[in-house]
Amino acid sequence: MMVANSTSSDTDFPIIDTHQHLWDLDLFELRWLKKDPQALAAAQPLGKSHRPHDYEAAAKGLGIVKSIYMEVDVVFEQQTQEVEYVTALCKDPQNLMCGAVVSGCPGTPGFEKWVTYLSKNRWIKGVRRVLHADDTPRGTCTQPEFIRSMQQLGQHNLSFDFCIRPGELKDAALVAKACPETRFILDHCGNMPVHGASPELRNLWQDGLKALADQENVVCKISGIVASTQDENWRPADLKPVIETTIETFGIHRVMFASDWPVCTTRSSLGRWISALKEIVTHRSIEQQRRLFHDNALAFYGLAD
Repeated sequence: MMVANSTSSDTDFPIIDTHQHLWDLDLFELRWLKKDPQALAAAQPLGKSHRPHDYEAAAKGLGIVKSIYMEVDVVFEQQTQEVEYVTALCKDPQNLMCGAVVSGCPGTPGFEKWVTYLSKNRWIKGVRRVLHADDTPRGTCTQPEFIRSMQQLGQHNLSFDFCIRPGELKDAALVAKACPETRFILDHCGNMPVHGASPELRNLWQDGLKALADQENVVCKISGIVASTQDENWRPADLKPVIETTIETFGIHRVMFASDWPVCTTRSSLGRWISALKEIVTHRSIEQQRRLFHDNALAFYGLAD
């Protein structure tokens, strides 16, 4: 019989993956991925389709019981098609996907209509627009039009994922403060690189992380950092400082595991990433580990157990 305060990196408990990408290049055009053969070859392992059966194969035997789709920056003209695609997957009882965060263009005139459309779909949990892209100016999220869009999301019980540069986390905190009725998720531990970060960037990240954690309507995904390692020869100890700082800053009740699959495969298999995170948090109680890997996501996204 399992005792509540026991710890083990091999403990079996269900896992909810809150950040699962999929893309079918026969169906969708991604803004960040050119479809000519040379570009696709250079982008491996990401320069190919990643379909539901590929994720199921990667997740087999790892204890993942549910997943949340994360948008992949499809071209604007295909955003409705993306919603239809993931809705069909969520409705399929044979699929692990039980909810989706889809693309959107906050700060633009058509966003309120888009949010109204999404709010009628019970599978859609929120919206994301990546804010660290090269063509996105710093400070974009603090513009009045953007903040109004964030407030519209909250009015329809939809969340917003911040995927933003570590030096701009305080901007995100200002947005969260201005939109107390909207729930926000910080992706990828605030995009702090595991290797090669300057002391100045680390300080900016830590200060911004605390500013966001001070807003009660913000939670954080423990995700994405594997892709920032120098190469495939990383160890769990390399990831631990960023992960532990993030968990301690937000608290164990406000963090969620997220795979960032298949982006994580640029440096790691899905299984290796999960194993490393389990090792990093093995000193925590089983209750805390279960919160990180399952319970917090269940509550945040309103999923049936």
